[in-house]
Amino acid sequence: MGAKGKRIIFLADCQSFYASVEKAANPAYRGKPLVVSGDPSRRSGIILAGCPLAKSAGIVTGEALGEAQRKCPGLIVMKPRMQTYIQVSLQITSILESYSELVEPFSIDEQFMDVTASLKHFGCSATELAAHIQMRIFHETGIYIRVGISHNKILAKMACDNFAKKNDTGIYELTAANLDELWQCSPHKMFGVGSRTTNHLARIGITTIGQLARTPLPELKQRMKRYMKKNCDIWSEVLWRTANGYDDSPVTPDAFSRQKGIGRQTTLPVDYRKPEDIDVILGELAMLICRRARAKGYMGSVVHAGAQGADFDQPGGFSRQIKVAEPTNITREVYAAARQLFDRHWDRQPVRKIWLSLDQLQDDSVHQLSLFGDRERIMQLESVMDELQDAFGPAAVFYGSSLKQSSQLKFLNAKIGGHYK
Repeated sequence: MGAKGKRIIFLADCQSFYASVEKAANPAYRGKPLVVSGDPSRRSGIILAGCPLAKSAGIVTGEALGEAQRKCPGLIVMKPRMQTYIQVSLQITSILESYSELVEPFSIDEQFMDVTASLKHFGCSATELAAHIQMRIFHETGIYIRVGISHNKILAKMACDNFAKKNDTGIYELTAANLDELWQCSPHKMFGVGSRTTNHLARIGITTIGQLARTPLPELKQRMKRYMKKNCDIWSEVLWRTANGYDDSPVTPDAFSRQKGIGRQTTLPVDYRKPEDIDVILGELAMLICRRARAKGYMGSVVHAGAQGADFDQPGGFSRQIKVAEPTNITREVYAAARQLFDRHWDRQPVRKIWLSLDQLQDDSVHQLSLFGDRERIMQLESVMDELQDAFGPAAVFYGSSLKQSSQLKFLNAKIGGHYK
């Protein structure tokens, strides 16, 4: 690791990203506990992010806002602003790209970066470059990043998660010389491994990453198959390769340039019980995802719809998909497919959340012309609606069903990525 001919990869992770953006935008909140949370009045009041001070009070991501406020009475609560977070994330990407053209976003607050050529250009060590980038990003955005360093992406990720996030500098380089520090950790510290897998490994006598790495792969496959009573060869090999830090995947700048699907979901303000009320939501979700598909130049061949029941502790519901006759980005066709899925699979119990997506996307520049019907006219009509909404806002034109009391279009138009813009 780190030897001549090896790649040098960074994983840059933004600390408490949403909360950090809010603190950077509001200097008066410096030194005070702050969280970003959904809206309790719409039953989405859970903690999305907390600053280090809030976390030190015992607040954790995913807990109810009310519980967090009981833990920390002086807690500052901010509503999420997803468009702002996206803009800051893109700003950080731009900064990273000034050091290397090989930058791959991994999530909104994590980015891989191949600096192999950059180190020679700047004439410095990997940790020195990481410290400089860390300082510059903080100076320009107010966001503190932690950097994991190693010779591939999976090791850089584990270096960041297990060491850089916990030391004073926020930087850690995982090399052959200190690999044993990782190998002493529980398998739970491996990327992509949760408590269930950790428990499975413990039952076959593997309690550290090092034990997993040193177990011969054929033996691991046999032990896992004997314990699980089914073929686990692929799963076993993934675990073994992760433990050994084997990862040949390159840092790919355009890794997310091709979307697999476009979807939207909404948590309803009250439980919806009537089919006609649910139909309104399906129509609005179909309109929004089809508009986005057209804007990106996509059509989809599969419609995926689902619902979550009203019982939060034991949620019912369903998630199903259907292939449409022709690739589409037409609202009424996506809506019709979603209606068909609900007619078949909804158990008529109260619903608190509904989602809809258009999947198996393809370029919309090539599609089958229809000999019968008025499909081309409908597509042209929806393009005109897009132009009106682009010019005058999303409320400029919409379907009449959104005038009903059950409509959530106003709230859906105010959100991006499921959270307020």
